[in-house]
Order: sequence, then structure tokens, then C-alpha cells
Amino acid sequence: MAIKGLCTDRVEQYSRDGFLSPLPALTPEEAFRYRVKLEGFEESLGGRVTSETIDGKYRFRLHTLFTWAHELVTLPTVLDSVESLIGPNILVYTTTFFIKEPHTEAITSWHQDATYFGLRPYEHVSAWIALSPVTPESGCMRFVPGSHTQGQLDHRAHSDAKILNTGGQQLTGSFDREAAVAAPLASGEFSLHHTLNIHHSPSNHADDRRIGFAVSYIPTRCRHLGDKRRAPAMLVRGIDNFGHFDLDQPPREDFDMQAQQHHADSYARYRANYNEQVALVSEFGEAVITI
Repeated sequence: MAIKGLCTDRVEQYSRDGFLSPLPALTPEEAFRYRVKLEGFEESLGGRVTSETIDGKYRFRLHTLFTWAHELVTLPTVLDSVESLIGPNILVYTTTFFIKEPHTEAITSWHQDATYFGLRPYEHVSAWIALSPVTPESGCMRFVPGSHTQGQLDHRAHSDAKILNTGGQQLTGSFDREAAVAAPLASGEFSLHHTLNIHHSPSNHADDRRIGFAVSYIPTRCRHLGDKRRAPAMLVRGIDNFGHFDLDQPPREDFDMQAQQHHADSYARYRANYNEQVALVSEFGEAVITI
């Protein structure tokens, strides 16, 4: 019988380094079919989701809007790997398309994912699924091994318009840039990284789009610290005995009215909570919002 999930050595590697890459999720042909779905949606919008003319909500939480995006967050190979790290009861807190158009200056600056999510304990795992080849030339991620053990470091929000991260965050605390390791991915592969791992990705100098679908997985024991509105999340494996989140429902049909309404509400609540954390951390620092 095939072994599900990560072997002991890989779990220990993640614990030591704070990331794993690459891991297999899809064949290149399967990844291309999901890319076609995304780009078909962009065509219906009249522009790419990276465009300033397109509503920014369409980069986020598409697993509540499209069945094909829900399929991506429930890929058995990905969930098996995540379960090896955080246990069998798993929520998707959010999803984000990180897309760099060819020969553009978009980057993700050095940062930790945990900074503005407001999730405790720090057990959030990001799966980053490549729907196009992700190379050093096209701006693959670079991780600092072991940096997740340093705790939450200081960041500055909205520091550069080129930064793809929602808060435009940039790490201001000290760390060893020279230790960073590039993590290229073939189309259909994915990486995993700890919410406190320091990472970034440079701009895309290649001729093709760099398309990544990032999925934020958390164990059901995690909670959100926000006071704005109760945070949404989607149960994708196991059971939720804690009830810390309002549970998102998978879409029944792609982009139908019910899915559109649910996506709009889910995104609005996610954005209100995220913006609250940006404001709190910017004004008071991380220590104010710990539990």
C-alpha cells in the first residue's frame, strides 16, 4: 500500500528549515488545464487579475467562487503533505493568485506570512502550487532556512508599489539574506513553507507569466485575533470541534449568483480582518496582538 503524506525525513526537514520544495501535485498537463480555467475567467473579466482595472478581490479566495479552484485546495497529494505537518483537521484560511506578468517589476519583498494574518498559534502552512514553470529567471521564491525559529520580526506596510503582497509588507528586522535558497518549481509542483519563514521572490524577466496559487492551511485549533468581523475559513479535511471560524461553503457552480455573493462576503470579512491587523501591527507592534 502506498504511503500517504510526507516521510519522517521530510517532516524533520520542514521542522528544521521551515520549508519544503519541490513536491509533486499535478502533471504539467493537469496544471495547464487549471491555467486555462484561470485565463478563461480573466478573458470573461476583460483583463488579467493583475491589472489595475480589474477588481482586486478576484486574486483572492477563488476557492469559494469556482469549482476548479476548490479542486486545487483539496488536491489529495497536497492535503496529505499538509496533514503530515499540522494534523488531520484542516481549514483553508485563504487563497491568493501570485502572478507576475512577463518582464514586469512586480516582486514579493522579504517578509513572513504571519505578520498580518492574525492567526495563533503560528501553525499556518502555505502551499504554493505552480501553474506555470517557476524559475530563477521568472522570479521563483527564495527561502531562508531555519528563519521560522526567530519568531515574528518587524515589518513595514505599504513600503513599495511593486510588492504583490496585500499589505505591501517589507521585513525591517535583521536576517541573513546570504543564506537564502532558491526554490524553482516545474509546472504542477508545489512548495510548503511555515508562516514565520522569511522569504521573497524577485521580478519576472522571462517571456511567460509566472503563475502561483497560494493556499493558506491551518489546523482547526488555530484562531483569529481580529475584532472587526468573525473570520471565514473552509474545512477541507477532518472535523472542526473548535468553531473559531465561520465555515465557507464550496461553490456548487462556477461563478453563479450564489457563489458570487458568498465570495464577495467572504472576501470582505477577510479583508476587514487583514486591514485591522495591518493597522494594529503598524501602530503598536506584534506584541499587542499575541495571546
